[in-house]
Amino acid sequence: MSRLFGTVAYAEDQYTGKGYWGIKTEPQVSLRIKRVFNKIRKSDHGILQLSATPENTRDLRWFLERYPMEVENPEKLKELAEEHEATERIISNILNTANYKSQDFELAIPAREYQKVAADLAMKTGRLLVADDLGLGKSATAICTLTDTENLPALVVTLTHLTFQWRDEIAKFAPGLRTHIVKKGTPYDMTRGLRGKKEMFPDVIIMSYSKLSGWADSLSGLINGMIADECQELRRSESNKYAAAMHISTHAKMKIFLSATPIYNYGGEMYNVMHAMSPGCLGDHGEFMREWCIGAYNMNKPKVSEPKAFGSYLREQGLMLRRTRKEVGREIESLTKVPHTISCDLEALNQIEDSAAELAQIILAQTKQEKGLKMRAAEELSNVLRQATGIAKASYVADFVRLIVESGEPVVLYGWHRACYDIWASKLKDMNPVFYTGSESPQQKAHSRELFCSGQTDLLIISLRAGAGLDGLQHRCRTVVFGELDWSPGVHDQASGRVHRDGQEHPVMAYYLLSDAGSDPIISDTLGIKRAQMQGIRDPNGSLIEKAQSSEGNAKKLAEAFLKQRGIKPKEPHMATVIPFPLKDSDDSKEKDN
Repeated sequence: MSRLFGTVAYAEDQYTGKGYWGIKTEPQVSLRIKRVFNKIRKSDHGILQLSATPENTRDLRWFLERYPMEVENPEKLKELAEEHEATERIISNILNTANYKSQDFELAIPAREYQKVAADLAMKTGRLLVADDLGLGKSATAICTLTDTENLPALVVTLTHLTFQWRDEIAKFAPGLRTHIVKKGTPYDMTRGLRGKKEMFPDVIIMSYSKLSGWADSLSGLINGMIADECQELRRSESNKYAAAMHISTHAKMKIFLSATPIYNYGGEMYNVMHAMSPGCLGDHGEFMREWCIGAYNMNKPKVSEPKAFGSYLREQGLMLRRTRKEVGREIESLTKVPHTISCDLEALNQIEDSAAELAQIILAQTKQEKGLKMRAAEELSNVLRQATGIAKASYVADFVRLIVESGEPVVLYGWHRACYDIWASKLKDMNPVFYTGSESPQQKAHSRELFCSGQTDLLIISLRAGAGLDGLQHRCRTVVFGELDWSPGVHDQASGRVHRDGQEHPVMAYYLLSDAGSDPIISDTLGIKRAQMQGIRDPNGSLIEKAQSSEGNAKKLAEAFLKQRGIKPKEPHMATVIPFPLKDSDDSKEKDN
């Protein structure tokens, strides 16, 4: 009988019910297992803990071949390890078999082969993040899965302005499916139709993320298939919609998440997205941080240390599938990004100089401030400086857009602050601009889209974060103008993707109108840092635009840049207890949910 080096036992956390392996072994073997499993805390002693995921269990079984131990639950070890082996065979058969032929899906409009392959993988593994290039038809991929009755009833959760678009897409591809758009944030009888007439329960329930929390208990256990469109909405785990999505996802048989930009900022957000789709697929949060993230970084914004390696890992595990246009033979004319410096009216910046400078001084102060003061000051500085920058260049943005429209080119103009919209609307009034922002209801947004797509207006003004997933603009327009900037590059990619997508027959021009004062210079620099995180995960073979650098935070850089622009020397402020002026809801981040 071979020598035993310790014991391994399976247990479940009494509060979460999550399974883990408790490993008790000799000191030299303990050091070795910590080197093999980066997920295990290096500071742990005695009984080491490793989450009992199929992948971890299979690796643990391999380790036990070198260092045999007494396993108290050999059946569990065998079950989980073989589960991982079976999943690996499925993934290899679908993705690595030459000329793999996927199953046929009964749709009114036949799906493309690459869409069917992704649907196959999602249905056979039970979970998949489809991160294909913008415009490659991720919604059609998801609708393929709805042709299997085992995935019904299904839930489609999406952005507020896309519920009607999803209803129309399902009707186009699978007209036999009954759909229902949820109208209220609290549960009601979906079988009661007009005048109280009894109807059959819908095959597909469509709702916005904002309504998800109120329906979580009613839908959990009822839903067999879950489609999370624009799943970057689940990148923050502290939100109510995240908890609701987790509650529904845990009991659904098949989950397919969709987004060409699954993260907007730092790579650590991917843990939240993947955990919502398939709880535990990356181990617990601590294991993910130790294995994949830079250790001494802000825990609220963890950075993946090797984005390319992590992206490859997600694909190899069959957790994420991302195809480029070139890979699937759907290449379109290129997207040209043109940074263009324009003039600005410094008066708008002068008006906020004193207050903004005081906020900057609070942010940069070395003395201990009241708890939360610096955080509030950072938020307010970003708000007021971005808005002042937008206002300072708004007239020049309008002049630039006018030149393009008068040359015969329809334009999609992106902004963020209502004050900028007002200036653009006034300066371009004769062009009859229509709006798709946080101030319009879904019905009003749909009307604006129709006016633009039908040629009744040549100017559509969209909020930076209101148009994700919007389709149809590519048939009308090939010019995008960013009148204001967002902190996240994924937002700009989504915005350009409304025009640069399948069906576009012309080269697309995206103009970034930048001022050399205010917040634009520092946001432009920061975008490159964040893009390095996203590009590495989405496309491991693609080059990083800019190597990720260490940063003390956007707020500090913004504060330093502003004081330098205005010729103000940093100083130690007095112990402030309030910020110069109260926080304003000046951005356009909230959509009406009518």
